[in-house]
Amino acid sequence: MASNTSRTLSVQQMIEEKSKRGTSHTIEKIVPGVLFLLAAVSVLTTAGILFTLVFETFTFFQRVSIVEFITGKVWYPFSETNGEFGVLPLIVGTLKITVIATIVAVPIGLGAAIYLSEYASDRVRRIIKPILEVLAGIPTIVYGFFALTFVTPVLRSFMPSLEIFNALSPGIVVGVMIIPMVASLSEDAMGSVPNSIREGAIALGATKFEVAIKVVLPAAISGIIASIVLAVSRAIGETMIVTVAAGSTPTFDMDIMGSLQTMTSYIVQVSTGDAGYGTTIYYSIYAVGFTLFLFTLLMNMLAQYISKRFREEY
Repeated sequence: MASNTSRTLSVQQMIEEKSKRGTSHTIEKIVPGVLFLLAAVSVLTTAGILFTLVFETFTFFQRVSIVEFITGKVWYPFSETNGEFGVLPLIVGTLKITVIATIVAVPIGLGAAIYLSEYASDRVRRIIKPILEVLAGIPTIVYGFFALTFVTPVLRSFMPSLEIFNALSPGIVVGVMIIPMVASLSEDAMGSVPNSIREGAIALGATKFEVAIKVVLPAAISGIIASIVLAVSRAIGETMIVTVAAGSTPTFDMDIMGSLQTMTSYIVQVSTGDAGYGTTIYYSIYAVGFTLFLFTLLMNMLAQYISKRFREEY
């Protein structure tokens, strides 16, 4: 027993002595600092972006009344005299695209998630899910030209009053783009529901469809709602599809047949050189960007709250 103890102590001493000398000891001291710097990059980047938005937005509000910006119903910044900076038309345009996209993406995404989780075999799931997620990898500029050159002409064939630039076509295509997010995250949430719950419902006489709708869906509701909220947040921040296919006419109405402008498409328009540095129009893109930032921040906070509030532990 004594020899084993002394042998153990000697081995421990050898390990400690080895760690105290050579490069291993130096690496052990350096690695925590390097990892801390890497972790700090994301925090500093976020802080830098937020500081820039707030500072430039404050400069804009020194020139334009914040009340006019929030409550104004006319967005016409390129006036030769005094521009009008009521952001409501841009918000309404953004919401029109988002609502149409949500109407398209939620039923299709949930249907795909239910099929993959409850009906598809493992082999079919391994084939379909990657194909579905390919949609998320398509560049949004491609989606934009698809909406303009294919979806819009198809819609105009049976809706003659639809303008070339409209809300309906890009809204549908944005919905198609966010389907993988709804389907994939919802399927993951439904897949986390234990099989014992499904088996218990089937043993009580429920059909497979009843199990999916009345048992699995409520059990995974936190993850499903969070996926929808995140998808809606993605739709709010979409840029290139609406820039290409929705037009550049900010209007304060509910018409989905005509041209509109969203917050992101306005930022793209001004960023391409339509306004000189230091002008009110230039600073307006930061005010609009800050408004968009608040929208997406609130949506992400809502998703986190829902996920924690309604999460089921199994």
